[in-house]
Amino acid sequence: MASIDFANTLLLLAAALAVVAIFSSLIAQRFGAPLLLVFLVIGMLAGEDGPGGLHFSDYQLTYLVGSLALAVILFDGGSHTRLAAFRGTLLPSTTLATIGVVLTTALTGVLAAYVLDLDWMEGMLVGAMVSSTDAAAVFFLLHSGGLELKRRVNAVLEIESSTNDPAAVLLTVVLVEALLAGVMTSGWPILGEIAQQAALGAALGLAGGFAISWALNHVPLPSGLHPVLALSGAVLVYAATAVLGGSGLLAAYLAGLVVGNRPMRAHASIASFQQAATWLSQIVMFTVLGLLVTPSRLIHYALPALAIAAWLMFVARPVAVWLCLLPFKFSRRENLFISWVGLRGAVSIFLAAIPTLSGVPHADMYFNIAFVVVLVSLLVQGWSINPCARWLALALPRSRPSVRRVELDLPGQLEYELVGYPIERDSDVLAHASLAQGTLAPGILPRWARLALVVRGNAIVMPAEAGALLPDDHAYFLAPPDRVRQLDSLFAPRGAEEAEHEVSGEFAFRGDVPIGVVRELYGLAALPEDAAGTIAQLFAERFEGSPEIGDRLDLGGAHLIVRRMEGDRVTEAGLQIDGDAPRLMRRLLRRQTLIGRIAAAWRNWRARR
Repeated sequence: MASIDFANTLLLLAAALAVVAIFSSLIAQRFGAPLLLVFLVIGMLAGEDGPGGLHFSDYQLTYLVGSLALAVILFDGGSHTRLAAFRGTLLPSTTLATIGVVLTTALTGVLAAYVLDLDWMEGMLVGAMVSSTDAAAVFFLLHSGGLELKRRVNAVLEIESSTNDPAAVLLTVVLVEALLAGVMTSGWPILGEIAQQAALGAALGLAGGFAISWALNHVPLPSGLHPVLALSGAVLVYAATAVLGGSGLLAAYLAGLVVGNRPMRAHASIASFQQAATWLSQIVMFTVLGLLVTPSRLIHYALPALAIAAWLMFVARPVAVWLCLLPFKFSRRENLFISWVGLRGAVSIFLAAIPTLSGVPHADMYFNIAFVVVLVSLLVQGWSINPCARWLALALPRSRPSVRRVELDLPGQLEYELVGYPIERDSDVLAHASLAQGTLAPGILPRWARLALVVRGNAIVMPAEAGALLPDDHAYFLAPPDRVRQLDSLFAPRGAEEAEHEVSGEFAFRGDVPIGVVRELYGLAALPEDAAGTIAQLFAERFEGSPEIGDRLDLGGAHLIVRRMEGDRVTEAGLQIDGDAPRLMRRLLRRQTLIGRIAAAWRNWRARR
């Protein structure tokens, strides 16, 4: 009975910790704290030095939990990475993931050996454990808070953090084996093993991804099992690759990349399930790592660990990034930001458990040093990513409110899914919507999306009978799964700034109008280099070829807002004058708005006839 009571108590404590971590995320988001740091702190508070008083020192279980969680996180990260992101970023990313890891290890190892009074091999082991950036931390912090980076910078950071683990793991394992044997292996065998891990990881990851996508699309599974199959397949790919001597982490990422970029049955349910599984993996992994540490032991290593963390953030990482990216013509601001987003996380603590499992001398020191470095990285770098991106002008100027969306998979086909939106009173689509023969007004709805039905009150109304969309309707569209996100901006509620043009008016311009003409007509302070291009070219340049409806550009005294698109090209933009515009300008805007509304009403009447 005692063992049964213990098991029940353990389940109670684990569930309670998970619930506390989930609800604490709401507080963390309110105050801008990195959530991964919150989960670490919750684990520390539940540990033997905290109010919880739990004694946990099972490094083997920690390694198992960390491996499973990282496989899930990397698979999900790969499934959200579009292949277009690899264009022009694969080579710099892999250079950072290999040569950059070696340079970071060497530079950090030199200082670690000095401040900790270690020999050079032990110092290099400290450097290897903290040399790789953490995919969980990078994915989470880049995607949280609504931050959207320019495509090339975002892709380099995500691909690097997903592919630099094999080099760090291999360096750590080789240095641990060398310390146990008392002799250092030569460089060529190490390079050969790195090549083997990368080659096997890439081959088995790609093969596993194609196998998972084939099974999802061709095996007749009961409803609800598709997400379970996808995630189980990811763990299978990770474990099989690791057993065969390859990089399981790289394989999990590439398998997710293949699955996320292929037509897939049950896409909506798989994406939702993966998001929940990734959240749970992060909570469990960081909470367990927090339980493993004893805060009272950290004090002894605090000063040297802080010195190593500062050296890593301000010297080792920036030097490695600048040297690796020198041939690829990244700008100074891009280099600075990539250097700063060298987030250390669970992988570093995960690697610090290897010396303890292997019985290396000073194992406790390695773990505590790595933990302090991760803590400082999450505190300093994690809290400053958003302000840094905006200060360096690398964040895309997107500030759209969230939109409610319902996705339904259609059995028997992969090209379309049914996606529904509630029609908000202040949404863009309501301002421009009118239905004619089952379609929205020309140019409002993309050509690849078709209105299927409208739910109005308690009735289902077909498009031809629905008339104009009304507030509180629910409109359902047939759309390709990989392009659904592009519809969100049409149905998102506009904020105060977006709604302002209803009062002050808005000029409409075609996308092929030169931006210089707009500047001269209205006396706007556009940048000189923008004057030669068109409105469409300006948006493509500022948003690196991927503008979306609702994106805004500041022109000095006014804003251009994307209103209509064809493919990736802006075909119409609205010009909004700021509230402090001269009275005459506001009068002209009101006149223009009145004429535009009369013309729109005439076109709608003609369409209904």
